[in-house]
Amino acid sequence: MPERTPRALREAIAQHSPQLLADFDAHWKRDIADAYDIAPVPAFMARWWGEYAIARDPLLEQKVHGMEDEAGEASDSARAKALLEEAGHLRRAARQTEPGR
Repeated sequence: MPERTPRALREAIAQHSPQLLADFDAHWKRDIADAYDIAPVPAFMARWWGEYAIARDPLLEQKVHGMEDEAGEASDSARAKALLEEAGHLRRAARQTEPGR
């Protein structure tokens, strides 16, 4: 994982997970670039830190997206809820990945 700054994260995404770059840049431009308040930056970083942590691990990415897809197609709401809770747990854990790991 890169240094925990927007610039370092963007560079890591561009180098290792370029499929995320357009969404990262659009989100930055929409919510951060022209803001006069830096309050949204921590939430932005948390989201994209987790997205990058998941994207750089193909097995984890497949698992998380598979659970989310399965939940979207589930006819049993309890099953869908359980899948989304587990995917959410994995996403929260990914956001906790420290720089350098």
